[in-house]
Amino acid sequence: MTAQLIDGKAMAADIRAQIKDEVEALVAQGNRRPALAVILVGSDPASQIYVRNKHRACENCGIKSLAYELDASVSQDELNALIDKLNADDTIDGILVQFPLPDHLKESEVVERISAKKDVDGFHPYNVGRLVQRIPYICAATPHGIMTMLRKTLGDNLKGKSAVVVGASNIVGRPMALELLLAGCTVTVTHRFTPLETTKAMLKQADIAVVAVGKPRFIDGSWFKDGSCIIDVGINRMENGKLCGDVDFDKAYDHVGFITPVPGGVGPMTIATLMQNTFEAYKSHIA
Repeated sequence: MTAQLIDGKAMAADIRAQIKDEVEALVAQGNRRPALAVILVGSDPASQIYVRNKHRACENCGIKSLAYELDASVSQDELNALIDKLNADDTIDGILVQFPLPDHLKESEVVERISAKKDVDGFHPYNVGRLVQRIPYICAATPHGIMTMLRKTLGDNLKGKSAVVVGASNIVGRPMALELLLAGCTVTVTHRFTPLETTKAMLKQADIAVVAVGKPRFIDGSWFKDGSCIIDVGINRMENGKLCGDVDFDKAYDHVGFITPVPGGVGPMTIATLMQNTFEAYKSHIA
């Protein structure tokens, strides 16, 4: 058995094209164009690349992209004031602050400062709370994008499938577990305090595995159940400059059913889902 690759690039392109068509139809009816404000603090090279990719995706979707580049020395009060200004601007549908921030800035304060209705990252406690209550409004982009990938790969009915999430971050692991629960999966979360042998045992019986630990090839590909569906969220740069995921891809590819490549898997879908969130926020604002 060899795995079928889950083509995140192709799925993302389809989503962007659909958004583009719907945006242009609404603009043709006399509505304003949707707008996403992206705040970048400092000059971290990786963050600059992520922001550039988001601007490019906006262009592809017909969404107006507004860039706010702040010096790394900006104060919390100055950053908060900018967020307040964007919250009050009725022509702005989404606000995104690129993380990580310099050490003197509090990411948790920034997350809560952004209006829940413009929180297109899906990080605000209000939006996370709605997901907990099974009444989602705006969902975290990476987990929600992964759910789209799973449904396109495995079908709409995920009820009863065994799912393991490796990693419990606020950005991926925790909301991912909630998304899978909402879809009717039986969910296990393993994390840095889970013995590795326990994680291995859990993966051996999982129909679906979502791995997000941030360590290159940390999960041995032989640990997965034959025929299972593997979503590798990790993106790590090796010493030779090449990118790899958190899963030993070559070993997994020999016996799992489906697997995401790195790059070209989860990354494009995260940005496409961010565009979806911005478009959905826009539609609620112009309704």
